[in-house]
Amino acid sequence: MLTAHLLKIGEISKKTGVSVGTLRYYESLRLLQPAERGENSYRYYHPDTVEQVQFIKQAQALGFSLDDIRGILEVRDHGQPPCDLVQALLQQKIAHLDTQIQQMIAFKAELEGYRDRWSEMLGSPMAGRFSDDQVCPLIATVSLDAISKPNQGLEH
Repeated sequence: MLTAHLLKIGEISKKTGVSVGTLRYYESLRLLQPAERGENSYRYYHPDTVEQVQFIKQAQALGFSLDDIRGILEVRDHGQPPCDLVQALLQQKIAHLDTQIQQMIAFKAELEGYRDRWSEMLGSPMAGRFSDDQVCPLIATVSLDAISKPNQGLEH
């Protein structure tokens, strides 16, 4: 028989603000200690599961992926402090952000160039020569090969 101090998944959900489905997902990814099953087949969790979920949320707020978090927890579960791993992962994230920032600055400059050229085009006699069958003749002047792709690699 399970002791009264264990919590049902709904109670964990209420205490953490994380949906039951997400808690089950975290458990399937081994981010949470597996639940014990009661005689009624309900999942029962130790009270420290609340702190585990809060840690996951805090780590996600810093930009750590669930894979990153699992790695951090695995190091801790092997009896090692994961702070060196956390520092290394954080440094990787900072370097990735630096790259993204540079890409976005370059893309912004490119867009500003289009804006300025298009403003000149609209004020020129050529503006009357745009075809009516184009959705936007300004966009039609852009070569897909010429545009940098700022969203490439930004899905992390």
